Amino acid sequence: MDKRDLSEIFRARLVELIERSGQSHAEFARKAGIDRSALSQLLSGRAARLPRAETLANIAESRSVSLDWLLGFSQAEEVAPEILPAIEIEERADTVGETLLAQWHAEAAGTKVRYVPARIPDLLRTQAVIAYESRSLPGAVAQTRISEAETRIDYNRRPETDMEVCMTLQALRGLALGEGIWSDLPVDERRRQMLHMARLIEELYPTFRLFLYDGRNAWSVPYTVFGQKRAAIYAGDMYLVLNSTDSIRSLTRHFDSLIRKATVNPHEVTGHIKNLISLL
Repeated sequence: MDKRDLSEIFRARLVELIERSGQSHAEFARKAGIDRSALSQLLSGRAARLPRAETLANIAESRSVSLDWLLGFSQAEEVAPEILPAIEIEERADTVGETLLAQWHAEAAGTKVRYVPARIPDLLRTQAVIAYESRSLPGAVAQTRISEAETRIDYNRRPETDMEVCMTLQALRGLALGEGIWSDLPVDERRRQMLHMARLIEELYPTFRLFLYDGRNAWSVPYTVFGQKRAAIYAGDMYLVLNSTDSIRSLTRHFDSLIRKATVNPHEVTGHIKNLISLL
């Protein structure tokens, strides 16, 4: 293939990666470990040349695509094992700017996201509940999590979004009645949280669908499956990230089993929440 053709294909796929990431050019360059000025030169098309091998490898690794796809030698984006390990551990970073979760959601845009929350879904929490859960942490952490929740709501308003969530009946009832970790959350805040949740579920349906299952009949660790490329198991201050196809499929099958065991389906959840509110 002619060098000019190679450079044009590379530039087109680089533009595609930037658009799919939802990041600014500066943020994309930082994640890829290259200079912002170098990225601008690559996008300008003024020279029919490819970047250095190290730069190509950095871009491919940061976006989890193969070098062959990036250069136009293949239509398959799958990453070779030597570029992307089957299992990684990522620490949760509550800092200003794009979080890991935001990045993973952006990369999964247009595919189905399957989510089992640790407590209640992040995007359905009120600011008061986020602050309550973050009360032992620095104030900036709570603000970051509030911003992240708002970003996630905007993400789920996009027409291409497809998210399914499974949580237990008991977790929702415990929140409503102030049981367990919620015992110190005032009843007015719990009522506002339940109303907020009901409103958002109605607004976001059907691109966001919540299933409730009986925790006595099924059990799950908190995790998210981001399309077909990545799954992340939540472990407190870190994520166990699974990249292998077999692991992602296994978690997908587990998620589907939770849906089959659901006793409250998405179109019934709002009514269920209103019944819980009546108990307050």
